[in-house]
Amino acid sequence: MADIEHLVRIAARPEDVYPLVATGNGFKAWWAEDVVDEPNGVVRLSFFDGTTVYTLAPLALAPPTTAAWRCETGKEWAGTRIAFALKPAGAATMVEFAHADWQAATEYFRMCNTTWGDLMYRLKAAAEGHGRGPLFQKSSLAY
Repeated sequence: MADIEHLVRIAARPEDVYPLVATGNGFKAWWAEDVVDEPNGVVRLSFFDGTTVYTLAPLALAPPTTAAWRCETGKEWAGTRIAFALKPAGAATMVEFAHADWQAATEYFRMCNTTWGDLMYRLKAAAEGHGRGPLFQKSSLAY
């Protein structure tokens, strides 16, 4: 198994970061523009004009410190876990991120690692009040 891990310091309290990583609406601020909240807390993210869809089911949502999701769909994403641990650091938050339980460190896995690095800085910007919007726009053809 292979895991993607990142650590980012955000100049905001965990209470302010948590909604960005625990809700579909929060994901819209930094990850993807085309997000749908479904029953039972499931979130569906659509990329590349709907040609790629990831369905995330909540595993653990414990405000304001933990948001973990199970990826239900996606050729290599299905069965993986996306987790955010928010740890107070004075007036800031340390975000420990993991996209874990990949079957192998494939070429796609390595590309996703790079993308998640970019996404962590978009999350940081959104939480600090100067976000650039989601990385994946509805009009995006490819990243």
